[in-house]
Amino acid sequence: MNDGLVIDDLVTGFGTTFVLGGVSLAAPPRSVVGLIGPNGSGKSTLLKAIAGVLPLRRGKLTLDGKPLRSQPLAVAFVPQREQVNWDFPVTAFDVVLMGRYRRAGWIRRPGRKDRELALAAMATLGLAGMEHRHISEFSGGQQQRIFLARAVAQEPRLVLLDEPFTGVDAENRQVLHRVIADLAAGGTIVMMATHDLDEVTTTCSHVAALRGRLVAFGKTKDTFTAPIIRATFGGQVAVVPA
Repeated sequence: MNDGLVIDDLVTGFGTTFVLGGVSLAAPPRSVVGLIGPNGSGKSTLLKAIAGVLPLRRGKLTLDGKPLRSQPLAVAFVPQREQVNWDFPVTAFDVVLMGRYRRAGWIRRPGRKDRELALAAMATLGLAGMEHRHISEFSGGQQQRIFLARAVAQEPRLVLLDEPFTGVDAENRQVLHRVIADLAAGGTIVMMATHDLDEVTTTCSHVAALRGRLVAFGKTKDTFTAPIIRATFGGQVAVVPA
């Protein structure tokens, strides 16, 4: 049986304006996969296709040898912060508890165990004691931690992060690093889109380079190289790995 996430000849996109074509890769358990590429290269598109937000035009997705679409509870998706309505009248705890609704079902009220897991997830992200604050009261980095706590509370086997470090200060970034590493150490696959190339060597075990298609995929030490960065970004980056 193929463990991990296997993407086989995936094609997806938005209408006729953009198509991400022919992506095939296999992300093993405990891996942190960084999606890199210029703006409009398909990083967010790939994450949304894996999450089920965008339909597949072609291809297959499997997780631990089973169709991914048959395992919706196994996948947690954290969107970009600017895609969230931070004025919505909910507390930080309400948001994190939403991660348990997918387990409990939207009809059944979350039980004691669900609430305990949500509180534990908040503590993991350094948010203990902040449960009743409105989400608009938090800094950008703290808001990112709230949504990662929601993902942790869901107990997924695959976590998808869309630009998790954008607008995040050093203190919050350190917390995110720790939790991502802990998720991977526990067997979870983490896949994140990032435009911050410094994060690739700091955080990622594997790299998928995109430019409307898959340019390269592999372990960071083998894939995050000057020739592949040039093939991916062209002249858009001034500094590339040696």
